[in-house]
Amino acid sequence: MSEVLDSVVWAALTGPYHRSFAEIRGQAARYHPDVAPFVTVSDRADERVWDDLAGLVGPGATIPLTGTSLTPPEDWDVVARDAGVQLVDVAVDAADDPEAVRLTAADVPEILALIERTKPGPFRPRTIELGTYLGIRRDGALVAMAGERLHLPGWTEISAVCTDPAHRGQGLATRLVRAVAAGIRRRGETPFLHAAATNSNAIRLYESLGFKLRRHTTFSVVRTPGKPAA
Repeated sequence: MSEVLDSVVWAALTGPYHRSFAEIRGQAARYHPDVAPFVTVSDRADERVWDDLAGLVGPGATIPLTGTSLTPPEDWDVVARDAGVQLVDVAVDAADDPEAVRLTAADVPEILALIERTKPGPFRPRTIELGTYLGIRRDGALVAMAGERLHLPGWTEISAVCTDPAHRGQGLATRLVRAVAAGIRRRGETPFLHAAATNSNAIRLYESLGFKLRRHTTFSVVRTPGKPAA
């Protein structure tokens, strides 16, 4: 039943695991901003969704938008459109890693510093609450990490895969992806992940680990009409 991955952010926000992190208005939904930046719409959205979305995020808001092929009204700005890919686990050699440690809220400042150095994608102060995040340390310093982000029945996304530039080439990211996948598999769920379509190195790595391209996606950034509230 992989069709649920076609509207994966909506499925996660309205599902049993992440509903507590959601802000929903009619056909539009988003994560609380300090948890994740993602904004989405119902997989059955109609033109009324733009009123719901504007009411949810407010005037003059610039937001990453997923889950719709509808064209925004003329008074909305399309700031950017980027191509992405979605891959699912078909043959990952999932395995726990003896060096991987579970990261906690106490590690967030160090996590954010690693994210800033490596740019794997958005990570907010409360993102760690979405699932299990694992890290590898060298001389006490966090040098690599990966974890769980979107979570819906039967599926969990692997995200925030990154390694400090000074420690690349050691297979740390591969080990952490396999370790996170092992935890997901133990719940009877299937790992999946997203990447920018232009990130050919990451895509090759994931395919070599046993992920398979499921579909191409589009990441949009739009701006609601009006001026931001003071």
